[in-house]
Amino acid sequence: MGAIGRYIFRSTLGAFVIICVSVTALMWITQALRDVDLMTNQGQSIFVFIGITGLIIPLLVQMIAPLALMIAAAHMLNKLGNDSELIVMNSAGMPPWVLFRPFLAVGIVVSLLVAVISTYVSPWALREARNWATEIRADLVSNIVQPGRFTKLEDKLTLHIRERRPNGQLLGIVIDDLRDPKERLTVLAEDGDIIKDQRGLFLVLQNGSVQRHKAGERDPTVVLFNSYAFDLSGVASAPQKIRYSVRERYLWELLIPGRTNKEFADQPEQIRAELHDRLTAPLYPLAFMVIVYAYLGAPRTTRQGRAMSLVGAISAVVALRGLGFTGMIAGVHTPIALLLPYLGLIVTFVLGYVIVSRGIIIEPPAFVTNAITMAMERITRYTPGLIGQSP
Repeated sequence: MGAIGRYIFRSTLGAFVIICVSVTALMWITQALRDVDLMTNQGQSIFVFIGITGLIIPLLVQMIAPLALMIAAAHMLNKLGNDSELIVMNSAGMPPWVLFRPFLAVGIVVSLLVAVISTYVSPWALREARNWATEIRADLVSNIVQPGRFTKLEDKLTLHIRERRPNGQLLGIVIDDLRDPKERLTVLAEDGDIIKDQRGLFLVLQNGSVQRHKAGERDPTVVLFNSYAFDLSGVASAPQKIRYSVRERYLWELLIPGRTNKEFADQPEQIRAELHDRLTAPLYPLAFMVIVYAYLGAPRTTRQGRAMSLVGAISAVVALRGLGFTGMIAGVHTPIALLLPYLGLIVTFVLGYVIVSRGIIIEPPAFVTNAITMAMERITRYTPGLIGQSP
């Protein structure tokens, strides 16, 4: 790869990284807002919130990377075309495949990234997110007890808190325990924290008092304390058995599903469809690169517009990915439909090889170009009049 190839490789890869990071961050924010109840309702810290929602980022990168690569390649080819660099390199006798090599190299890098994420990173992150979220939601005190309410943790055991701080600390605690018929226990404390260890779940209270009122006695016994541990192990939620979904399987678990059926909640049909989707996922970045280069890689003069070629490339990419989604969804119940993504990829690579090797310029038919030109002329003609009539 010469100097020109290295320049194209660096520029395209840099554009891909910027686009992928920007779009992933935007998508992550929209997804994270769905779990904002972790802080507002369940009193979890901002670090727990970011940790759980951040584990979805590998899946977002896996989905966004092929499209980000398409946009980066289209941007780079448009830049080379607008600066007449494609024409100069073609006039100098550079074969189409020489110019295509750096774009292909970027496509291979992105394909390897998608392969690693889909095989291991994304399933691992989704499992960790599910385990973490399940543990938080299984915490009875964090999940049920709300500030300002008297909450029955179980029969004859009531808990009240005045406030819950962002770090999970509880303020203004009142506990009324009537479980022992021989004694009523009332605990008041200024603040407390939930502590979980191998011995169980405890509410560690600070600066309060314990009132013990035995049956048959008139006056209670009051004991002041600086620190007091109230055992909640008996009322904590029982551990929930986690069953992972099909997206949370590693690739080798999809290949040999019989060994892990007890841990998963999906069906064999879903496993088969997911397996084929994982196998084809790394091929889409290469296919998108081939499509974009086939439409925009040929040299054009300044009078030959590239807008229609860009629209054609986008349409072909959407059609190919839509065919993949259709095959995966329909393949759950109709296994023959799983061939659709493979057929689409094969046709893309074969036609792309022919177009790139021969330097064919893909242009829409004349009647389509003429129709679009006429429509744009009408819009241009009527737009000043509409603007003039507006108040």
